[in-house]
Amino acid sequence: MATGGGRAFAWQVFPPMPTCRVYGTVAYQDGHLLVLGGCGRAGLPLDTAETLDMASHTWLALAPLPTARAGAAAVVLGKQVLVVGGVDEGQSPVAAVEAFLADEGRWERRATLPQAAMGVATVERDGMVYALGGMGPDTAPQAQVRVYEPRRDCWLSLPSMPTPCYGASTFLHGNKIYVLGGRQGKLPVTAFEAFDLEACTWTRYPSLPSRRAFAGCAMAEGNVFSLGGLQQPGPHNFYSRPHFVNTVEMFDLEHGSWTKLPRSLRMRDKRADFVVGSLGGHIMAIGGLGNQPCPLGSVEGFSLARRRWEALPAMPTARCSCSSLQAGPRLFVIGGVAQGPSQAVEALCLRDGV
Repeated sequence: MATGGGRAFAWQVFPPMPTCRVYGTVAYQDGHLLVLGGCGRAGLPLDTAETLDMASHTWLALAPLPTARAGAAAVVLGKQVLVVGGVDEGQSPVAAVEAFLADEGRWERRATLPQAAMGVATVERDGMVYALGGMGPDTAPQAQVRVYEPRRDCWLSLPSMPTPCYGASTFLHGNKIYVLGGRQGKLPVTAFEAFDLEACTWTRYPSLPSRRAFAGCAMAEGNVFSLGGLQQPGPHNFYSRPHFVNTVEMFDLEHGSWTKLPRSLRMRDKRADFVVGSLGGHIMAIGGLGNQPCPLGSVEGFSLARRRWEALPAMPTARCSCSSLQAGPRLFVIGGVAQGPSQAVEALCLRDGV
């Protein structure tokens, strides 16, 4: 347990999911944690939908997804959960968009994406859903930006991203959607761009200083953090291999520049494919893959006030490739891979006066 200022971090362990899965889609709505689709033990996308009642700590089966899928995006719109894109049982990107109506316990199909896509980034603002990028059936990264209008059940086109990509990290801050990283095929992207929702224009910011796959990204207190990842060898290093790093790079939105933090401020563990979040004045790095033969269980937090990394309580279940979601004082870590697809549902909690 890590303490500071009368506050502490601790893990809360919930009953395991009825269905083990990786690349599941998660959402939090009215005191319920929804886990939708993903890949099971057979490695195929699921149509299974389950919800955890946070009051009773019990799991309930929901009506199955009309389209089995993994790696879809989800957005909560009042009493509805919109599920966008993903990969189907044939390993092909899908255009299907479906809404779960929580009060009625059923699914409805919505207007499909103009193009099938996996790795779509979604952001909700004022009841509108923005879908950015993705990868289509031709495996080419997409630059399309669409906005969904629920009342009209239609997608409208917006100016395309300067850099096509899929699987990017997105953050809504003020009137802008910030888009960082992502992939183009097997290559990680270093682009950092922002879409102004009022002016409908894109701005390019300085790119990430280093190119890393499976890095973690978070935003807090006007700064964007890019952590860890798998460092790719340079074009002239023919004999070097990708290697895990503990790099920490920080972008100051006010000054518009990146800072690569010194070695003394790097993460304690080298890791990739891990959960990142912002909780209690800390940037969290949870689990993932490192130089060990099995997934990491270590957890560390970068204190924004003290400007240092602190060891935090280890994960109850060491995992990588987890789904995650922040709801109030909890950062949920859901499913993922331990020795195989996991059923674990655990949350790093911020507690007062513990």
